[in-house]
Amino acid sequence: MNLSPRLSPLAPVAALAFAIAHIAFEHFFNGGVKTHHFLARGDLPGFSNWFGLAVLPLVAIVFAMRVRLVQRTAGIYDFPQSMSVALIGSLLYGTVLAASFHFGAPQLSLAAFIGLFICALALPVYRAEYILGFILGMTVTFGSVIPLIFALVFAAVSFAVRSTWRLIISLRSRQA
Repeated sequence: MNLSPRLSPLAPVAALAFAIAHIAFEHFFNGGVKTHHFLARGDLPGFSNWFGLAVLPLVAIVFAMRVRLVQRTAGIYDFPQSMSVALIGSLLYGTVLAASFHFGAPQLSLAAFIGLFICALALPVYRAEYILGFILGMTVTFGSVIPLIFALVFAAVSFAVRSTWRLIISLRSRQA
C-alpha cells in the first residue's frame, strides 16, 4: 500500500500533534511551558513554546505543498526519495546540534553550527524539507521560533550563494 498520497496532507497534522505533545509534556512534567531566549540570554527577546502550535504546522503546510509540486512536476505518485533523505538528514543534523547544546558539548555544538555554513553552500537548504527537518530536530531544546529564525538565515545564504553560482556558470557557458 502506497502511503505517499496521504503523507502530504498528514504532515501538518503530524506537526501539530508533535507540538501538542511537546507542550503537554512540558506543562505536565516540567513545571510549565518554557520560553527560550535568543542566544540563551535573558535580556534578549524570548519565545514561548506555545508558538510551536502555529510554526510547526505552517512550515509543514509549506512542505506538503512542495511535495505536491515536485510530484506534479516530475509526474510521479510516490513520495520523492530525495525529499525524504533531505528531511531525515536535516532532522538528524538539528537533533545532534540541539543535543550537543543541551548535554553540554560546546565543541560539538560549535562544529555543528559552523557545519551549517558548509551545508548552506553545498546543499539547497532553502527548500522546505530541509527547514522542516531542522526545526523539528531542534524544537525540544530550543522551541520552534529560534530554529526557524536560524533556518531562514541559512536558507537565505544558501539561496543567494547557489543562485549567484548558477548565474555565473550560466554566463560563462554562454560566452564559451
